[in-house]
Amino acid sequence: MPEIFSGGLPKQGTGGSGQNPNSANKPSFFTQAVEKGKDIAQDIYSGAEDIANNFVSGMRGKNLPKGLDTTTAPGGTATWGYGDIEGKDWRVSLSLPRNATFTQSKLLNPLTHTGNRMVFPYTPTIILSHTANYNQIQPIHNNYPFFAYQNSQVDQMVITGQFYNQNSIEAQYWIACLHYLRSVTKMQYGLGASDPGAPPPIVRLNGYGEYVFKDTPVIITNFTVDMPSEVDYVATGIVGSEGEPKIDYSDHAAPKATQQGNQMDITWAPTESQFTVTCQPIYSRDKVEKFNYSSFVNGEGIKGGYV
Repeated sequence: MPEIFSGGLPKQGTGGSGQNPNSANKPSFFTQAVEKGKDIAQDIYSGAEDIANNFVSGMRGKNLPKGLDTTTAPGGTATWGYGDIEGKDWRVSLSLPRNATFTQSKLLNPLTHTGNRMVFPYTPTIILSHTANYNQIQPIHNNYPFFAYQNSQVDQMVITGQFYNQNSIEAQYWIACLHYLRSVTKMQYGLGASDPGAPPPIVRLNGYGEYVFKDTPVIITNFTVDMPSEVDYVATGIVGSEGEPKIDYSDHAAPKATQQGNQMDITWAPTESQFTVTCQPIYSRDKVEKFNYSSFVNGEGIKGGYV
């Protein structure tokens, strides 16, 4: 007879085929099965990870040459820049006319310090346009018209650039640029004209190296300058014939009593302004006759001023 607990339930034996469920010692076959399962799962995980790594590595190196030995690849030397390219001045500029009236002007004197030209200090936006004109021939009872070539032309170019004036020197340059554009849009007329009746001068447009604008002859047909009300203005003195400013200011405060020798020598420039210049390429009859189409296509014509 099995022993009876006070609860009336029979007590299971441990000496026979039964196993005590409260015992801390699990059977060896169960422990071995669990460990074996862990090993199998680890092998499966490791194998899957290796396959994934090999797949990703294969995808990364699918375009590499076969047999490349990365462990013995020779080291290289890093270089920055391209020799003398960094020394090239590729800023957009308009030349100062080769005329004593311009080169000896005290207002235009700051332009002589940038190679006798008006230089846009920040890269401007330039809009180019070329046109090929065709006459349309429309014969009756025809679905498609014919086109007879007439001529080609280079349209006006619009240059829009920002100017920022943070001190009196930059303000002087802004004033010189403004006066330059005023001067090259006027003919020689009136008293003191060295060549009465001469049209506004032709200037040279340069920028972006040898094959974009290289000594391109242009006339200035229009320009606009904005003088915003919401920005500060910098006061400066006018550069004299000796090359030194008579009065120099770094802010827009009123001049001191000891500096008021000549109030007309003082002017103000906005700290931020935008110049918009409209240029028209222009060529003389002699220049047009010397145009060489093959040379132009080869790129040499660009250096000769053609666009």
